[in-house]
Amino acid sequence: MITIPYLTALTTYFSYGLLFAFGQFRDFFRKIFDWWKASNLQGYAPICLGLEDFYIRRLYHRIQDCFGRPICSPPDAWFDVVERVSNDNNKTLKRTTKVSRCLNLGSYNYLGFAASDEYCTPRVIESLKKFSASTCSARVDGGTTSIHMELEECVANFVGKPAAIVTGMGYVTNSAILPVLIGKGGLIISDSLNHNSIVNGARGSGATIRVFQHNTPSHLEKVLREHIAEGQPRTHRPWKKIIVIVEGIYSMEGELCQLPEIVAICKKYKAYVYLDEAHSIGAVGKTGRGVCELLGVDTADVDIMMGTFTKSFGSCGGYIAGSKELIEFLKHTCPAHLYATSISPPAAQQIISAIKVILGEDGSSRGAQKLARIRENSNFFRSELQKMGFEVLGDNDSPVMPIMLYNPAKIPAFSRECLKQNVAVVIVGFPATPLLLARARICISAAHSREDLNKALEVISRVGDLVGIKYFPAEPKKQQLEENRVKLE
Repeated sequence: MITIPYLTALTTYFSYGLLFAFGQFRDFFRKIFDWWKASNLQGYAPICLGLEDFYIRRLYHRIQDCFGRPICSPPDAWFDVVERVSNDNNKTLKRTTKVSRCLNLGSYNYLGFAASDEYCTPRVIESLKKFSASTCSARVDGGTTSIHMELEECVANFVGKPAAIVTGMGYVTNSAILPVLIGKGGLIISDSLNHNSIVNGARGSGATIRVFQHNTPSHLEKVLREHIAEGQPRTHRPWKKIIVIVEGIYSMEGELCQLPEIVAICKKYKAYVYLDEAHSIGAVGKTGRGVCELLGVDTADVDIMMGTFTKSFGSCGGYIAGSKELIEFLKHTCPAHLYATSISPPAAQQIISAIKVILGEDGSSRGAQKLARIRENSNFFRSELQKMGFEVLGDNDSPVMPIMLYNPAKIPAFSRECLKQNVAVVIVGFPATPLLLARARICISAAHSREDLNKALEVISRVGDLVGIKYFPAEPKKQQLEENRVKLE
């Protein structure tokens, strides 16, 4: 868990308090100036009302130029960012014809497959000619092609499970499948920092939901033991089913899941393990098979393996892998399979081709080189940021590295200053993170060269000094150490 320095927390609270006060002040005078204006919705309650609406109007709009920046090129190591202008104090943004060539530190393009690839792209184009861009049908109607069957077999073999089912959207994989797996009378125990798709899926299931402290196996065991002893609310009957849900790499923290300990606890208490590998599959492990391979966990000990194709594979959609009985059950009950349009055939072909490259089945060693490069790039970049004095979250080997910003004024300042120097970064604030824990999230790719990373480090270091986000003392450079040694001699 993140420990915020007292002074940092105090100034952050003060900044948000000031923004909130000024927002309320402006809303008060807006009501006075607009009271005589006729409304077309007399008698209706305001459709946008509450703290969320206030936050969007008075806080988010001030910095919305830092979000949703349009691009006009593939999200490779470098991409083209379309410049925008506003003539109404950032309420609306208009695109211009100007384009900036920027170093991409925001996309989930972990293995570099999002750009044109010598093996994948020709096969994707061929599948587009053969099957067209969409099946225009659900899987159970006319939306299953030979590519979809091959993809499910390929994914199951890759992750080490007997069978798999694929969906057209990663978010829906969690939010649509969790309500099918568990319902009323069941217990979901979820990590406190799980993704919103898991949160919504759990809420939609009707099961009882309990949360354990982020990545803390000891607290998970405490929660499991207490709720198994108590049973269901009011009746105290035994739970019909217990599912523990964790992520392989937490997308806002860059931390690896403590999977071996969690699996051991779930075995002890006979709870199912649901592992979300959206950010870890393809990106970590010797052969890219995710945290199970990296941490030495047998995939047979993980009951439900979920992942997405939007990160390491340069495509779209998601998958669930498990036993043949589980997958057969999902194919008859999951709304994402029964009612949603199936994944686009060219997108499916991109995934198949990317997996073949990773495994070396394309006849080259490019897959192994990509995996080695992303590991080297990630560890190098994280190490250098920490040496500069930034507060960087996450673990080694993780390609996700958040840099803590905290103060709301530093959120847009960091983003805008980096963009001025042709480095595109993603900033994250409330409600995606807790109010005090705003951050910049850096995503490293195998497509980045060492020159790219050095340029990014130079820019981030300059901006960090300007904005004031180096919360720790920087390590002395080798040259300074040598000079000090000479002086001592």
